[in-house]
This record gives sequence, structure tokens and C-alpha cells, in this order.
Amino acid sequence: MGFITRHPEHQIAPIFKTFIGLLYNERKDMLILRHHKFAKLSNVLIAIGALFLIVSFGPLIKDEMWFYVKELRNQEYKINAEGGEQESVFARLLSSDPVSITPVDTEFSIVIERIGVNAPIIADVSVMDEKAYREALKHGIAHASASQYPSKSPGNVYLFAHASLNFFDLGGYASVFNLLRKLNYGDKVHVFYKGDDYIYEVMNKEVVKGWNTAPLSRPVLEPVLTLQTCDPPGTTINRYVVTAVLKDVVVK
Repeated sequence: MGFITRHPEHQIAPIFKTFIGLLYNERKDMLILRHHKFAKLSNVLIAIGALFLIVSFGPLIKDEMWFYVKELRNQEYKINAEGGEQESVFARLLSSDPVSITPVDTEFSIVIERIGVNAPIIADVSVMDEKAYREALKHGIAHASASQYPSKSPGNVYLFAHASLNFFDLGGYASVFNLLRKLNYGDKVHVFYKGDDYIYEVMNKEVVKGWNTAPLSRPVLEPVLTLQTCDPPGTTINRYVVTAVLKDVVVK
């Protein structure tokens, strides 16, 4: 009986195939693992992006939704409304009665009933000192130091505030003028100064480019109020300017 002698090539081939198979399977497993890791990373990045958008645009979306619901329900906001529901989150969302707004400070503050603004005014803020006005805008609406105070005499009371998305850096009043563009001709704006209520009526709305200061320096022949904010909200591309004329003064 003879012996069958295998050629060396026949002995190596199965080993080589096994080795290649192992490499292929390992490579396949690595690709699958890498795909899963990439998918997880993609999901995490998408979630972070979605969260960033919600946090960034949340205040603007909230304001827009509130205004839409208010207009849909014909909900009224009145200063010290008799029998009205005191202003609160509950009243804003659920009350069918007029919502009563109590001015935050009758020494110097602003109330715009149509867009739900009720904020203190920081007096004598330089429009040329960025550090000063940024700090002032964290605490309310800024009154330009180059403008007049409310009175019955001809003059321009110039107030400016944020319409922004970045409440992290800009503080609690970062979105106070987000809805300024919703004002219509004839809407009332109340400025409280030293206890008196100066009632202005919107007469003009305009968009000016960049850092155009014409609305601040233009001459006036009657007592007017100028409100300025960023447009679009969260940018410094343009300035949205609302001009109102004094109609009445309710003395304390």
C-alpha cells in the first residue's frame, strides 16, 4: 500500500483561504462597528443641532405663537384693566377676560399693550458706548442719552432694545422688542415717566440700513417717540424703527 504525497501548494491553499476568510470577516465586523458608531454620532449631532435650534429660536417662536393666539382670540391687554385678569403665564394662555398690565415702574418704563411689552427704561445710555448699552439692555430698554425725556414740548424720545435670539449673553430682555414689527398705525404706546402716563400713537414704521443714526438725529416739530430694534431679529443687518406721536398725558 502506497502513501499519497500532497504537494506543498495543496497544503498551503486551505490555510491561505482560512486566513483570508478571517481577515475578511474581521474587516466586515470593523466596517459594521464603524457604521454603527457613525450612525450613533450622526444621531447625537442631529439631536444637538435640533436642541440648539430650539434653544436659539425658542423665544422668537414663543412670541410669535403667543401673538398669533392672542390675535385669534381677540384677547385684550389693558393697563390696570378693571375686572381684568392680572398678567401671568396662565392669563396669557387661558384667560378670556382682558389681561390687566401693571407697569413695572412708573418712574420710567414702557407698556405696549398690543405686543405685551412691559419693561423698565434705563435712562441716559450712550449709543456710542457699546459696553454701556450692552449692559443697560440686560436690565431693560435703553433711553438714548442724546434724546429728550417725555414731555409735551417738541422733542424726540429715543428708546432702543434687543430683538434677539441670544438670551444667554444678552440677558432677560434680549427678546423684548421681538414683536415690534407687529405694531400697526394707530396702536398706542405708553411711556411712564415720573408717575405720569405719556400716551403715544404709532404714525410711521420703517427699516433703515445698518447703523444709520438718522432716526435719532432728525429734527421734529412735535413731541414724538422713536422705538428702534434689530431687523431681522438676532442680526445687525438693519434697524426697524417705529415712530409715534404724543396724543395725551395722564397726570398722576
